[in-house]
Amino acid sequence: MSKSQTAIPYVFMRGGTSRGPYFNRADLPKDLDQLAEVLISAVGAGHPLNIDGIGGGAAVTTKVAMLSPSDDDWADIDYFFAQVSVEEKLVDFKPTCGNILSGVGPAAIEMGLVVPSGDTTEIRIRATNTGAQVVANVATPGGALTYEGTAAIAGVPGQAAPVQLKFMGVVGSATGALLPTGNLRDTFDGIEVTCMDVAMPVVLARAGDFGLTGYESAEELDANTEFFARMEAIRLQAGAAMGMGDVTKSVTPKFAFLAPAKNGGTIATRYFMPWKTHPSMAVTGAQCIASCALTPGTVSDGLLERPADSPAEVVLEHASGTIDVLVDFSTDDGFDLNAAGLVRTARKLADGNIYVPRTVWDGEETP
Repeated sequence: MSKSQTAIPYVFMRGGTSRGPYFNRADLPKDLDQLAEVLISAVGAGHPLNIDGIGGGAAVTTKVAMLSPSDDDWADIDYFFAQVSVEEKLVDFKPTCGNILSGVGPAAIEMGLVVPSGDTTEIRIRATNTGAQVVANVATPGGALTYEGTAAIAGVPGQAAPVQLKFMGVVGSATGALLPTGNLRDTFDGIEVTCMDVAMPVVLARAGDFGLTGYESAEELDANTEFFARMEAIRLQAGAAMGMGDVTKSVTPKFAFLAPAKNGGTIATRYFMPWKTHPSMAVTGAQCIASCALTPGTVSDGLLERPADSPAEVVLEHASGTIDVLVDFSTDDGFDLNAAGLVRTARKLADGNIYVPRTVWDGEETP
């Protein structure tokens, strides 16, 4: 065995429409700067193909989950997320990821952090990046974890066992407020937007205000450099107005635009990561978009027939299909989200060790 590399145990999983390594937090350096260097090396960030790591050359395949037993009385597992860049050697610890969260329950069982019980195992997860609380119900027939099932989600081929997620405490998770600017609508560079923070801070606009239909493919949007330049200029101004400071190198706030549904859903949307179009839809982003759709006075006005009764099923039409968000809400004093539920799937792809050069990390903590 080579002594020039450090071995780090991992489980490699697909969670929802994303994938990446899942680590036991105890197996990684505590110092965040040192941790970032390890994750950059493991993923191979800094190259469009991530050729010297296990990333897949896309933002949805350079995500990392780190798990540990929770010291919170409510939670079983703490989930610490990192978004590693593809072409830059950067790591963002600010956001969380709901798709990768889909794999946290199964990964916790795989790592021995949770013992399955009964045909369905309930796992309470605290997303430490944002403080969000999520209850995951994982299929464990006969007390054994399974990935086989009949659940299908847009953006993932085939079927698998369902992972039911119920999100709580997600309003203002990053900024402390549903409407971080204090307004239902703001205007930047002549474009009207709604800045909302539910599970993920998102800047939302109408597709038509950019001269778009809202039904473009991810590839068509990625090729539209003029749109991306306009969108990024608005995102930077909105981020500052949301109290998030200079977000030039941060993946938050995200950006999304809306259009009337055309395939029987509630509303059509495209979601940005933010420098590329999401090939499907983020779980966290879906909650924010659904909340915007349900809130009178936002940029969603006139684009949908707004459900009045709670809980409401909001069907978002995205770039590769649909995602259903079951929203428990009240409108007694504006819009108040109680909980949002989604069904995702996950699958273990590999396990073993990831190797990083000892020059990056020798396995010991730096004093």
